[in-house]
Amino acid sequence: MSEDKDWAQALEAHRKYLQRYAMFHLHDAALAEDAVQDTMMAALAQGNRFEGRSQLRTWLTAILKHKIIDLVRSRGRGLPAGTLSLDDDGSAEASFTPKGKWVDPPADWGLPDAALESQQFWRVYQECCRRMPERHALVYSMREVMDLPSDEICKKLDISMSNLHVILFRARLSLRACMTRKWFAVEHG
Repeated sequence: MSEDKDWAQALEAHRKYLQRYAMFHLHDAALAEDAVQDTMMAALAQGNRFEGRSQLRTWLTAILKHKIIDLVRSRGRGLPAGTLSLDDDGSAEASFTPKGKWVDPPADWGLPDAALESQQFWRVYQECCRRMPERHALVYSMREVMDLPSDEICKKLDISMSNLHVILFRARLSLRACMTRKWFAVEHG
């Protein structure tokens, strides 16, 4: 019994981290709590499968990644309204010249390492992700933040590789536009 209690306490020590991780990806406190709770239940049930080849937090985060994906997938397979829109006028052409050059090149990042250390930067980033269609934010997060391979994302979300690339393209355009307005065009110092 004491061993089970020790295992539960070891898991509980990572709850706040897992909650922040889930919130970062889901942008909804209730869904984040559900994903973390499902993760904890799975870890409790499968504790004998943890071999210690990685850190406990790493193992729990891997479980949580799959719980997040399952949770979003179970909420609906269809693409939400607005998935096909690229920008305010609904076209990608407004961003590029006929020769494929940026009409308005991306902003100068200045000192990107300093920006990445800023809590304010991450608040703006999360706000920009919340403004994206849910499907775009999920796919972008899975690919660029969770670093999942494209084929795994396609399999988990039941989408084609070309659909994945279109969604990533649109998510990047949306994120660039929002970050340009809310971070790069504003003085931070």
